[in-house]
Amino acid sequence: MAGEVPVGAVIVLDGEPMGEGWNCPVATHDPTAHAEIVALRAAADRIGNYRLCGSTLYVTLEPCVMCAGAILHARVTRVVFGAYDPRAGAAGSVFDVLETDRLNHRVDVLGGVRAAECSAVLTSFFEARRA
Repeated sequence: MAGEVPVGAVIVLDGEPMGEGWNCPVATHDPTAHAEIVALRAAADRIGNYRLCGSTLYVTLEPCVMCAGAILHARVTRVVFGAYDPRAGAAGSVFDVLETDRLNHRVDVLGGVRAAECSAVLTSFFEARRA
């Protein structure tokens, strides 16, 4: 959507996409409408359970603290992300919420997958926005 930070996410369970999402807080007037949250809601609705055990979340940008918390509560098994977020990342950059041993659930994390491509999309968006 126009004016939205271009981040996308998909939840896969047993090799099948269960939910997808993209950032839409501007259009929806919802500060929680990050790509990961939208995808988690869609997947939970599709399977009829808020617990997404055994699932993998693929997302173009490292999750923030809010999204990391939702990922933990949903019991997502694995997160694979593209670009690191050195300002707000909660999967190792600024915080390590997903893999901490201080909580009762840990998520396997693989970051930096196609990082250059994901970063380029974000960089282009913010350059155009500043112009």
